[in-house]
Amino acid sequence: MSGDVIARVFDLPREVPPILGVGAFLKNTVCVASGRQAAVSHAVGNLDTVEAVLAFEATVSRMLEVTGATPVAVAHDLHPDFHSSRFAAGLGVETVAVQHHHAHVAAVMAEHGLEGPVLGLSLDGFGLGPGNQSWGGELLRVDAVGFERVGHLAPLKQPGGDAAARQPWRMGAAALHAMGRGAEIGDRYAAIKGAEVVGRMLESDVNCPPTSSAGRLFDAACGLLGIRLVAQFEGEAPMELESLVTHPQIQPDGWRLHDGVLDLLPLLRSLSEMEAGVGADLFHGTLTAALAEWVTSAAERTGIRDVAFCGGCFLNAVLREGLAAALESKRLTPRIARAITPGDGAISLGQAWAVGLLKS
Repeated sequence: MSGDVIARVFDLPREVPPILGVGAFLKNTVCVASGRQAAVSHAVGNLDTVEAVLAFEATVSRMLEVTGATPVAVAHDLHPDFHSSRFAAGLGVETVAVQHHHAHVAAVMAEHGLEGPVLGLSLDGFGLGPGNQSWGGELLRVDAVGFERVGHLAPLKQPGGDAAARQPWRMGAAALHAMGRGAEIGDRYAAIKGAEVVGRMLESDVNCPPTSSAGRLFDAACGLLGIRLVAQFEGEAPMELESLVTHPQIQPDGWRLHDGVLDLLPLLRSLSEMEAGVGADLFHGTLTAALAEWVTSAAERTGIRDVAFCGGCFLNAVLREGLAAALESKRLTPRIARAITPGDGAISLGQAWAVGLLKS
């Protein structure tokens, strides 16, 4: 497979029929898997403008032309309102919805030539889960026939829904509310217009959908530490938080683990009384230790040793490398995205491989 539209070609461990993966809404790419290869396009970008949508559709046409594939199925995100999902439905071939975090894990599996089972630690901002749930901090068991959710981060309310992704102070307010300290929100964020309204929203549970998102957990830490309370783009505040890390520290009682649910509210409580640099060290060290215990516990239950790291939160090198070392010390094998991003640019590859496994 070759062509100016193709960014990367991956060798697959088994033959699959021609599958088209149409990617995610953010950082979209397109993938064609056929035989023992999967070709991933250059990044199209976010499908939030007419220009991007037209570029996406042109990329699909060009990928099919270059690869010579006639898809037997089109794999798309579970979210029905993404343009890529609607586009897939209009192609006149079988469509298969692949849950976002399942696709993340499958992308790492494709890169490493794995058919499963693997444990997948999928940490990002948002992916639609079954029942219209907001997922983003997921521990999955993935094999050739699908996935099982074996754990998730304890949900936090997300006041204002998507608005919280660029306003970390909202997640800081949600954390305070979860601690039973909602009365502090108005004073703590007094400089932000509407802070008291958000406090009342949380109290009344109005427009505050729960989310298990790791990205929003990072935002909550930033909101409590006063880091970039209003960001220009999603992920800006967590990037600044990472830049402050010097020597990660572990709060031994900073998390709770029960029935596969990882709750970091004790850590957030500590951050609420800290200055930013100290808090950055404590957050990264404690989160890494908590994730290591969580994954190790699941590995012991399932007997699975391969652990896929995926989702945009693994662009954080402190977390990624610290967790890899912790799991290796437990004789587990971290599978890290190296040839492709751990973020949403890998979703099309994961979609195509997940459906290819089902169809082969």
